[in-house]
Amino acid sequence: MLDIQFIRDNPDLVEEKSKQKNVKVDIKQLLSLDVERRKLLTEAEDLRQKRNQQAGDTKGQRPTEAQIAEGKKLKDALAEIEADLTKVEADYLQRLQKVPNLSLDSVPVGATEDENVVVKTVGKPSKFDFTPKTDGELGVQNDTIDKERASKVAGARFAYLKGDLVRLQFAIINFVMDTLGDEKLLEKLIAENNLKVSAKPFTPILPPAMVKTEPYEASARLDAEEVTYKLANDELWMNASAEHSLCTMYMNEILDEKQLPIRYLGYATSFRREAGTYGKDTEGIFRMHQFDKLEMETFCTPETGLDEHKLMVAIQEYLVQQLELPYQLIQKCTADIGKPNAQGMDIDTWMPAQGKYRETHTADYMTDYQARRLKTRLRRGDGSLELVHTNDGTAFALGRILKAIIENYQTKDGDIKVPKVLQPYMGGKQTI
Repeated sequence: MLDIQFIRDNPDLVEEKSKQKNVKVDIKQLLSLDVERRKLLTEAEDLRQKRNQQAGDTKGQRPTEAQIAEGKKLKDALAEIEADLTKVEADYLQRLQKVPNLSLDSVPVGATEDENVVVKTVGKPSKFDFTPKTDGELGVQNDTIDKERASKVAGARFAYLKGDLVRLQFAIINFVMDTLGDEKLLEKLIAENNLKVSAKPFTPILPPAMVKTEPYEASARLDAEEVTYKLANDELWMNASAEHSLCTMYMNEILDEKQLPIRYLGYATSFRREAGTYGKDTEGIFRMHQFDKLEMETFCTPETGLDEHKLMVAIQEYLVQQLELPYQLIQKCTADIGKPNAQGMDIDTWMPAQGKYRETHTADYMTDYQARRLKTRLRRGDGSLELVHTNDGTAFALGRILKAIIENYQTKDGDIKVPKVLQPYMGGKQTI
């Protein structure tokens, strides 16, 4: 969430930036509650001091009736103020949490995702001398995707992946771990993009599949129940993406500046209801209730936060280029970057059967928005404390990138060529 002092100092800016994200917030009412909250806090503290003073005055002595009456009066007054304070603070916090992060000035202002900006197009859309089939059609033909039996077992938007398609997924996983663990490669990408960050490799991590309500809400990543699955008998939610249980990892902790950046490559099976998407992408494995993702997450200093974001985008481009897939780099507009984001970039990869580019990657820069409520801080060399900055970015959403490979590498006979960079991870296998 935003710093309340910043909102006090810049109410018009915060309201305008919120409007640019299509988020309705009543900053005037929030600041009114802030004033009332601080007034009640002061009154409550004054009453506590008077009670403590009275207790000191009567210590070791039998209190008089007047002192007993005064003590009861102070107790009742404090209880009344604390009750009012509880209500005001709840309303205040709810309103404060609704205020989105401020977009960077470099983010294009737009009312819908249609106003996102194509930064560049890399590669040319794949062309065939036959009508390309979808990943779903090829999965059935090659017996590598079985959604019919999965629907019998788990319902719609689930699938059994089989045989060489499973091996291909694990080949991608190993390729990405090797790539993000390669310090020399990271040095190269940093130099090519003129970034001022370290070349510290990413550490592979398997995060929890579930997140408690408190840290999930604090992360600003918990969507409503129509999007995120909640366990019926517990305050636990199914992870909707690996970064959701990674950004919360250092909640209520102080990190030493020397530890930063902390970079993780998380692998997680994730779950989303995908409410409101019925009728969209029901064929194939592009949009599923259950999906596997490789996700980057970093914790860094404020001065390196934006360059960490740019490094993630450079890594994403490198990964897609290594698979030799055509793609577009997209700068998302204010309405599309999301509540906690200061900036967001997407990669849309070419899907031949649909004849269009579809989102396969996103990179999110949160500044200190997540860290403030999570209370994740860093200690500088001089002992001072600051909030860390956080970034996350897709390495590969595996179902989506498998779809892209299947459709772009298909042959007329329905076989799938294995991208060259993945062949060593498939034991030299060139076709599945």
